Amino acid sequence: MEKSLTSSPGTNPQASLGVNAHSKIYIPSLDGMRILAFIVVFLSHTGLANAFPGSFGVTVFFFLSGYLITTLLRQECDRYETIDFKLFYLRRILRIWPSFYLVLGLGAGLTILGLLPGKILLPAFLAQSLHYTNYYGIFFGDGFVAGSWVYWSLAVEEHFYLLFPLLYLALRKLRVSSRRQMLIFWGLCLTVLLWRCILVYGFQVPELRIFCSTDTRIDSILFGCALAVNNNPMLDTQQDYSNKLWKYFFLPAGIILILFSCLSRSPEFRQTIRYTIQGIALYPVFITAIRFPSWGLFAVLNLKWMRFLGALSYSLYLVHYTVLFGVWKHFPQLNKVLQAGIALLISFGLAYMIHKFIELPLGRLRKKFSRA
Repeated sequence: MEKSLTSSPGTNPQASLGVNAHSKIYIPSLDGMRILAFIVVFLSHTGLANAFPGSFGVTVFFFLSGYLITTLLRQECDRYETIDFKLFYLRRILRIWPSFYLVLGLGAGLTILGLLPGKILLPAFLAQSLHYTNYYGIFFGDGFVAGSWVYWSLAVEEHFYLLFPLLYLALRKLRVSSRRQMLIFWGLCLTVLLWRCILVYGFQVPELRIFCSTDTRIDSILFGCALAVNNNPMLDTQQDYSNKLWKYFFLPAGIILILFSCLSRSPEFRQTIRYTIQGIALYPVFITAIRFPSWGLFAVLNLKWMRFLGALSYSLYLVHYTVLFGVWKHFPQLNKVLQAGIALLISFGLAYMIHKFIELPLGRLRKKFSRA
């Protein structure tokens, strides 16, 4: 989850992006949206999945990643007419891997010591270490560190980081217009939807196969990519519709679509078109959140403390489920609310330490590998 762009609400979006395409950035409202997405995932894992579908929280994270990474790649191509893959992957490694392996290693150690429930299977641990957690879980089952199943979504993102920059640079080298790039990404999203339908209706595959496979979930990231290349609310100042239309029609329509997608209980719907509807519905939500950061709820998302919590979202995502398993093991006598509260406090404490002692120092190191 890249964070760059230094801007303040109301500035010229193009100017606010700054000279360095890979420096620390802030996009209005998006840090706040990160922490809201995490809260949805956390509440889902506490046993409230019917009211707070964690899959939607993950979809928001996916959309964010696609939008932010493609925005950065677009900036780099605009300035240099190419992508420095060595520096790109080095920045991704410094951003993702240190916290990733630290939490995984600590979880494994605590499991071996008996402080976390379950046991670890070496093939499962290797699958997580080598970023194919999702496919291993589908075809071979469990054996992971307790609570580390959330790594499936990070596997999807790692696969995206590996392949997408190559596709994007190819489109730029071929002089494909931004509008056609958007249509290509939408076409890929449609292809993924059709593939899900084939798997569900033609082969009756298990829901887990659809839920966490890269080939069936990559469209949630590609919708964000499509927004980044055409009518990007941070890079493209031209608006196709009036501000009132965005605020009072498109945004409510997007929210209604999201609610509809979460409330529908049809298994076939959940496994096929739900992710597509959510990807489309996030368009107006993201556009209005970025273009009108001081309007309504978006003003809350831009409060300093919300932005700070948003900066902790990656480490929170890594640790929270394992912490929940630890709390359930050691405090079984407490009610679920107290268990969730304790787990959340511990998660925030761990996330803050990871942020302060790992993410911030390595963030400064990442700047040295940017194309300033």
